[in-house]
Amino acid sequence: MIHRDNHYLLFSIVVFLYICTLFVNIPGVREILAVLVLFLFFISVRYASGLFRILATVFSGTGIILIWRYNLPVWESIMYVNDNLALLSLLFMLPWMSGAVRSGRYDRRINTMLASDVSRLGQLYPRALGVSYILTAFINLSALSLSQGVLKENLKALETKVQQSFIAKTTLRGFAAALCWSPMEILVAISVDATGVSYFTMLPWLMLVSFLTLSLDGIIGRNRWKNTPYISDAPAASPKRLLPDLLQLAAALTVFLICIVAIGNFFQLNFILTVTLVIFPFAFLWAVVIRRTRSFFKLSVPLWKTRASHMQNFVLLFVSLAFFSSVLNETPLLEVIQAPFLAVEDTPWIALFMIQGAYLLLSMTGIHPIAVIAVLVEAVTPLFAEANPLSFAIVLVTGALATATVGTYGVTVTLTAANTLQNPYRITWRNMPFAVMYGLIGTLTAVFLL
Repeated sequence: MIHRDNHYLLFSIVVFLYICTLFVNIPGVREILAVLVLFLFFISVRYASGLFRILATVFSGTGIILIWRYNLPVWESIMYVNDNLALLSLLFMLPWMSGAVRSGRYDRRINTMLASDVSRLGQLYPRALGVSYILTAFINLSALSLSQGVLKENLKALETKVQQSFIAKTTLRGFAAALCWSPMEILVAISVDATGVSYFTMLPWLMLVSFLTLSLDGIIGRNRWKNTPYISDAPAASPKRLLPDLLQLAAALTVFLICIVAIGNFFQLNFILTVTLVIFPFAFLWAVVIRRTRSFFKLSVPLWKTRASHMQNFVLLFVSLAFFSSVLNETPLLEVIQAPFLAVEDTPWIALFMIQGAYLLLSMTGIHPIAVIAVLVEAVTPLFAEANPLSFAIVLVTGALATATVGTYGVTVTLTAANTLQNPYRITWRNMPFAVMYGLIGTLTAVFLL
């Protein structure tokens, strides 16, 4: 049995072989890849959480039953485990971007904004929201622990309930809003490939939803906490001093997006693969430009090894989901799932609200939004001929990411519960108004574009 800390080696082989199969047709490699994926799947069971074990069992078991019930070719069906390797490859590469941000110490300097001279929590609320938003755009999930740790230190003089509520709201809401338009977010990548809508066609609308949601919550939070005093011993730091760092991050993100467009169009690559291939060389060159190459490798390599060796939950989810959804597409059951959406074919705006509702309800039962989106995409695809696919792409993204603040058994909520020592159901309750508002803004925007 391969030790957990060495899973990155097997993962590296799988990702390398997968990328090779996309550019070179070598007989037998697809089959070898499927065997390695299954091996990675089975050794991941031991270290995955109970929820993801259950999800994997349900998806895999249902797929096997469908193969038996509809007499589908077994070996060809097994090959379906390769179908989500693009997403796993993207997750595999993300730590390198986090390493570039950390090597430049952007995360630390931006977090000093939270120590600026404020006297009320109402003043701190939009600032904490903004810090979480900015960091999430570059270092994804790492931003949560970083922002929550700083806030815990700054709010230690306040009552525990006040700390818990403030941290759970600002960090999770900023996190969810930032991922709406991030090219490194899996749910955005899935929506791009599933609907066929260009990322840059979606981008202005997703940014509109993101900024509008963040601004409204910032105003609401400022008023909600305006009378709560805030005292911190941390040294003050003017946000104006951080302007050069913010400009550097904005410039880096702009160049990153330009690289994705240029390389994707030149080599005719899909969005997910393009982002996967661009991340490492871009992060490395960024470190070279800011003269932090040694620090980049010193921070990134251990981070990459650790993240790649602790992706068991995602391995179970993506592999079992690929197997299930691909097998489902070969059976008549797909028509049953599509029926409720086809019933409202003449009023597609209803289907958009149905998608949002499905995300919210299923997130609280522990079903990951990636699992939901895989089924929803198959269900609503026939509607693309009658309605604007852009509308569905927007709702698929915003509806899914709104659940990052309320998914009781999701990674973000459980991580926040552990960091702040509070009940995950309380976090869900506190963030439900925001999740509804977020999803509603996204859905209304989508309805406008029908």
